[in-house]
Amino acid sequence: MSAVRTWRADAPFYLCALLWNTGLGMTYPLIPLYADSLGMSGVAIGALIALPVILQIAFNLVGGAITDRIGGRLMVLAACLLMGAGATTYAHAAGFAMLIAAQVVMVMSRAMFWPATWTIAGHLPGERGLAMGRLNAMTNFGQIAGTFVAGFSIAIAGFERSFLLLAGIGLTAFVAMLRHPPLSRPPPGEAFAPLARYARLLRLRPMLFIIMCAYISALPFSLSVSFYPLLFESYGYSHEVNGSILALRGIGAAVIGLLVARHLAFSMKGAVAVGSAVTVALAVGAAGLTSNLALVSLLVFVVGAGSGLMSLNFQLMISEVTAPADRGSANALGGSGWGLSHLTTPLLMGVLRDHAGIETAFLVLGALVLVWAVALASLDRWAFARR
Repeated sequence: MSAVRTWRADAPFYLCALLWNTGLGMTYPLIPLYADSLGMSGVAIGALIALPVILQIAFNLVGGAITDRIGGRLMVLAACLLMGAGATTYAHAAGFAMLIAAQVVMVMSRAMFWPATWTIAGHLPGERGLAMGRLNAMTNFGQIAGTFVAGFSIAIAGFERSFLLLAGIGLTAFVAMLRHPPLSRPPPGEAFAPLARYARLLRLRPMLFIIMCAYISALPFSLSVSFYPLLFESYGYSHEVNGSILALRGIGAAVIGLLVARHLAFSMKGAVAVGSAVTVALAVGAAGLTSNLALVSLLVFVVGAGSGLMSLNFQLMISEVTAPADRGSANALGGSGWGLSHLTTPLLMGVLRDHAGIETAFLVLGALVLVWAVALASLDRWAFARR
């Protein structure tokens, strides 16, 4: 009965995650396709996606430290409001400066939302892996719905109304989170000295390994909001098909999360990390080799499964190697790998697309991720030698 009561009490939190991620899923095709419709080059689109992430990385760390002090609920509420504001700005943006301003607001929303929700899930009563699995399921189901909705919304209503719909979803997520009762106060920790806390966390050997895992976990997400839609458009797919294919990334991540959340163990961290990275590398590279709709759909599903498994893995590692009082800061620091991926992947892909073509860009990126997998295999023993 307690598990039922816990699930019901926390249902508004999971509903908020579902709704916010539905909005996030809408941005995957909306933002790059809108920028492309304005005639922006590959480098400009990459800059639009990547440059505001510099602020996201910095605010991610600040937000993680604040989460340790005040809890995650207020941070999630702020993230929902920022999503609404960013989407509204996008709806009225016609030039690069306004697009950048809108994207800054959107990445600030992401910077607040991820560490806060990971921290809330880590503090919920019950089995930690199950709570993380539920959160990741809501995350991915929301993104699946969002990409479907965006594809059809663009075709039926156009870009401006689609962004306004996104703003409404963000505000609905805010209302849902208001109904979630605050958790007990965060466990007492050291005085509010975020720089000292981050310095101490960085001295933990596993943290570098975790950041590298988070980078690969975020890479398919980075492609979904930048160059996956443009690759599919170059293959001649319609906006509706484009959104449907992107949704398969979320489906793959959700399926793998539901299947393995209960069974993923800390002892499996190295093998899971390397296997996930290899899976992502092969699926990303192969996407540039074929325009066959069935094969492309399968590859996007596979890349979602690989990145979803990596997400669960690095979240579990954070919860195992850090104290509860440091959980918000640790999630933000580990999650900085997400920010670095969002910064570097679109910029690299923009340059490669303009100079070598988009198919070659995916091939090169897949090869680089394969090298990253080898680096993870080499780093694993060093990072966890003392455990």
